[in-house]
Amino acid sequence: MATGNKISYSQYTQYANCPRQWKLNYVDKLSVYTQSIHTLFGSAFHETLQSYLTIMYEESAVAANKEDWHEILRKMMAKEYRKACAMGQDPKFTNAEEMGEFYEHGILILDYVLSKRGVYFQKKNHELVGVEVPLLVPMDVNSNVKFRGYIDLIIKDTRDNTYKIIDIKTSTMGWNKYQKADKTKTAQLVLYKSYYAKQFNVPLENIRVEYFIVKRMLYENMDFPQKRVQIFNPAAGKPTMNNINNSVDEFVRNAFNEDGSHNTNREYIAVKGKNNKNCKYCDFKNKPELCPSKERIVG
Repeated sequence: MATGNKISYSQYTQYANCPRQWKLNYVDKLSVYTQSIHTLFGSAFHETLQSYLTIMYEESAVAANKEDWHEILRKMMAKEYRKACAMGQDPKFTNAEEMGEFYEHGILILDYVLSKRGVYFQKKNHELVGVEVPLLVPMDVNSNVKFRGYIDLIIKDTRDNTYKIIDIKTSTMGWNKYQKADKTKTAQLVLYKSYYAKQFNVPLENIRVEYFIVKRMLYENMDFPQKRVQIFNPAAGKPTMNNINNSVDEFVRNAFNEDGSHNTNREYIAVKGKNNKNCKYCDFKNKPELCPSKERIVG
């Protein structure tokens, strides 16, 4: 009897970086829930901006601008903090001073985005398809494994029926050239484009993708004005899509059985990466009984 299973972009990237870490997290289920001020702020900012855009597109910009978005962000951050504590996170993972600092950064970002709203989010001839749009698509190589994801924003241009899939990223100072060149990091929207097209029967050529990156901090003493928003459109043509889809298919073939259950009959190597990059934030880096350091390869 088929058991079935689900994968996500985060599962794929974890497997691509270090199969052992993926196995310990998703097969052995040994991961421990952790929250940080960065993820807390990211979730709160996402929800705040999504709420603004929902009102703006479904009602009007005037209606959206009547809301107190500074206060809404504050409440969203407080909600995320309470949620983390309720899930077992040590309340000391952040403090009032740090929360206040990130909140002030959030205000600066919000004020910038709202003042430039017409540049980044046009209302005329555009409509909001949805926020947190769910994806659940059977994999071609194994229909008992489904790809699951949630798209931050989808906006449709009604003039030519094209769709823009947007992923909101909160960043300290934006993405540098190395982050932009990281194919695993930028694969998220390429996969979302592929699976959105399949699930909703939208032609691939009608879908564009965009990372909407907001910066908490700006460089000091610069001779030119800086933007709080960085737009990055990753390569998402057929060659790129084929390469990434093939990589995900290989993950599914290796890590799952035909019935969708996890493949526990193979070895999952530990890949530390250059300069131990993959180990830096790994829950198992100091647990030699689960991941002996001598077994970790550079990859």
